[in-house]
Amino acid sequence: MRAAQFAEFGAPLDLVDLPDPDPPPGGAVIKVEAAGLCRSDWHAWQGHDPDVRSLPHVPGHEFAGTVAGLGDGVEGYRLGDRVTVPFACGCGRCGQCATGNTQVCPDQFQPGVHGQGAFAELVAVPHAQTNLVRLPEAIAFEAAAALGCRFATAFRALAHPEQAALREGERVAVFGCGGVGLSAVMVAGALGAEVTAIDIRPGALERAAELGAHETRHPEDTGGPEFQVTVDALGGAGTCVAAIESLAPRGRHVQIGLLLGDDASPSLPVGRMIANELKFVGSHGMGVAGYPEMLGMITAGKLDPAALVAGRIGLEELPAAIAAMGDFSNPEGLTIVDRFR
Repeated sequence: MRAAQFAEFGAPLDLVDLPDPDPPPGGAVIKVEAAGLCRSDWHAWQGHDPDVRSLPHVPGHEFAGTVAGLGDGVEGYRLGDRVTVPFACGCGRCGQCATGNTQVCPDQFQPGVHGQGAFAELVAVPHAQTNLVRLPEAIAFEAAAALGCRFATAFRALAHPEQAALREGERVAVFGCGGVGLSAVMVAGALGAEVTAIDIRPGALERAAELGAHETRHPEDTGGPEFQVTVDALGGAGTCVAAIESLAPRGRHVQIGLLLGDDASPSLPVGRMIANELKFVGSHGMGVAGYPEMLGMITAGKLDPAALVAGRIGLEELPAAIAAMGDFSNPEGLTIVDRFR
């Protein structure tokens, strides 16, 4: 199979031919039809993710495609079935998986992190019964490639009762309007909230307005405590603290963006959080159990992840595209790899 991999952290990705993967016992091999380029892939390439340990490495954790191989013991799926998977695949045996919370499975497997990923023609997925998600025919592969990480993460972070539990009419601020931030803008709007998008990039704010933000602001223009819900979709000490400080009393902050490197342990305004009874919730993707509700809203026309797609590239264009994420010079929205030869 053809794949894009890096042999050293930060070194340019190379296009290589690798052996086709075999389906693991109880797992599956997916023929990748579309894969999303995410900032988490950039972090993995830069060596920021401590779970990426074995080089050379094929990144890519957002994808959709068709079943190309099935391991022993997999029932209910056939070759050619249209599927996607969450970016965090559960083991199917632990207590978290038993309650549907595969996104925090202590023995989780992330394609493109713990093993070879989806910037390739084929990708292997463990525990197929637990992790495969059937795709309705109405949802295109390119739209589904946005679901596993950004869109599903934003959906659960805002919609689910154990997370932000966003309610109609509430005011929500989304800090950082990359792929997950724009997803959050769309999800919040679909839930009936009043959405303020915050970013330093005029192009990102224009895109947020196109996708339903009621108001856009530069971070310097954020006011006092005025929002019921805030989201840090970028992942930075500054954005995290600014989001918390923008909460009205009894507000809820959801941290989606990864806090890595120098930002890994930010100094939070804990006194303010106590005095105003603020809630801080981390949100790490969404397990398979949450997909039916999200897919239902998509097929009903209430959500449109395809609207996030800003560019389509071939695998040979991926090395330049992932490098451009370092200075945020890619198109605002989601870049999809949809050609592998």
